[in-house]
Amino acid sequence: MKIFAALLMGAMILANCAGAEAARVITDENGDRVALPEKIERIAVVGILPFPSVVTVFLGSAEKLVGIPPASMGAAKAGLLGELFPEILKARTEYTAGLDLNIEELMKLRPDLVFYLAGSKEMGKMIKNAGIPAVAISPTKWNYDVLRTYDEWIKTLSQIFPESAKSKEVSAYSKKVYADIQKKVEKIKPEERKKVLFLFQYDDKRMVTSGRSFFGQYWCDAVGAKNAAEEVPADNSNAMITMEQVYKWNPDVIFITNFTPALPDDLYKNRIGGHNWDNVKAVKERAVYKMPLGTYRSYTPGADTPVTLMWMAQKVYPALFKNIDMKKEVRDYYKRLYGITLSETQIKQMYNQGRASAAGFTK
Repeated sequence: MKIFAALLMGAMILANCAGAEAARVITDENGDRVALPEKIERIAVVGILPFPSVVTVFLGSAEKLVGIPPASMGAAKAGLLGELFPEILKARTEYTAGLDLNIEELMKLRPDLVFYLAGSKEMGKMIKNAGIPAVAISPTKWNYDVLRTYDEWIKTLSQIFPESAKSKEVSAYSKKVYADIQKKVEKIKPEERKKVLFLFQYDDKRMVTSGRSFFGQYWCDAVGAKNAAEEVPADNSNAMITMEQVYKWNPDVIFITNFTPALPDDLYKNRIGGHNWDNVKAVKERAVYKMPLGTYRSYTPGADTPVTLMWMAQKVYPALFKNIDMKKEVRDYYKRLYGITLSETQIKQMYNQGRASAAGFTK
């Protein structure tokens, strides 16, 4: 009965699409041509976790978002997105989890457009077979270059919503931030570059880092640091490591993402996995930092990416970037590019995240 209902609903959507001429055709990040409906009022996102926040900030509203992944909702509640755009908290989440998709539940949302994870061909096929326009979004196409990836996402959105286009402004700002940082870090000698370790996930059962094929490698390269785990070949969140490897690398700085509940204090007090961090340089020097969470978890591409680059450069090389006033930079960035006025409390929240920041994310 459910299958019949799903097929019937799909047929109705196809009929509606056939009766309404597509406004325009774009090429998505899979290289597929997608015919867009004339009006896009209902949007759902599947598998691409930062994207609901990117769409919201780009449009200046979450009113069009009717469905987002649970991990995106968790970040919206823990960070600033749900506070700045409370309408996003009304979006539904039960149709998806991780890369799983319940097409029947998705169809109940009656989306005009679905953004899905590029590379997930089966997911894209399922959505398209239901008669729903689907646009592929890729987090990996540009070799985990965080700034470039965010830039390309904004270009894609600018094609779909030309009335809100801001790709040139975002790109120009990001490039300037990157260039300013490069002017300073390019003078650092190779042997003096600090070693940075990312803890993507860390609990009693596993420790996952960023090897050379994940966003952490880009962040390290961008701020003139060495990725302590660069020798690890496993891609993205498959890069499992041991405490023995950490001892060998002895990182100068450790960044903990918001994809794990772990906090700097957990390392300082050896609370996880029976591990002893006491002799690790970053711990001894109190150089362990929880990454920011503004509109989304800042380890990935998102609206916070340019200011995250500034923040990270300052944490890795505090003397070199001592003149950066992060509060001012964040406040000016959001006001100038997105028309959002952040309060002192909101900025403080962005850079002081707790365990709840990992809510909704499962691996």
